Amino acid sequence: MGPITEAVAEEFNSKHRDIKITMGTSGTGGGFKKFVAGETDINNASRKVKDIEKEEAEKNNVNMTEFEVAQDGIAVVVNKDNNWVDNLSSEDLKKIWNKDSKVKYWSDLKDGWPHEEIRLYGPGTDSGTFEYFTEAINGKARNIRPDFTASTDPNVLVLGVAGDKFSLGYMGAAYYEENKDKLKVLKVNGALPTMENVTGGKYKPLSRPLYLYVNEDSLKRSEVKEFLKFYMENAKSLSKEVGYFPLKDDIYKENLKRLR
Repeated sequence: MGPITEAVAEEFNSKHRDIKITMGTSGTGGGFKKFVAGETDINNASRKVKDIEKEEAEKNNVNMTEFEVAQDGIAVVVNKDNNWVDNLSSEDLKKIWNKDSKVKYWSDLKDGWPHEEIRLYGPGTDSGTFEYFTEAINGKARNIRPDFTASTDPNVLVLGVAGDKFSLGYMGAAYYEENKDKLKVLKVNGALPTMENVTGGKYKPLSRPLYLYVNEDSLKRSEVKEFLKFYMENAKSLSKEVGYFPLKDDIYKENLKRLR
């Protein structure tokens, strides 16, 4: 969610120079820790709030409102020199990534593929992308094999996969788009993470909505409300600009109606 909100904040500040927006970046889980403690006005999230986070918010008298603002696909990527795989099924990905995986070499997946170890790269455990991927592929959030290189910085994942011919990784599609000259993206169940496939429901199960959660007390402040109004009016164009996928116009209109 960082790239979308950074783009919105930059545009907003070009028109409202008297309002200062302070942004920090972390995984979704790290963001919720600050948000439910009442330390931030708005939390970006690449998954829905959990019940345990709602309970913590209630303890701290933080009432929240959820807004869906864009869609994202999770890209499964390999090295540019990988010439043996173009498509993996959900079952293939589960065999590779689940906690009890017996897959060590590419040849464990298919005869004729290299007898070379698959070195894995993925987001850190504090990431909403990590939680979404593990639940969508392995059936349970956080169910994953331990022997992978994890980082909340997508650039670390990009460099890792780009520098290792036998690697495999996953990341938000926007980060792949930024680095598609360095990486090769795979089809998942026969579909690529394009705007048409993600918004049309063909890129399953690795497409997801992206959210903003707002502290309702913060909405009493005019600058917060003005920023969110600007967000909903510009999320369609700016999300597309930074590599994400916009929602239908009706959803943004409904968000604005709820804000009013």
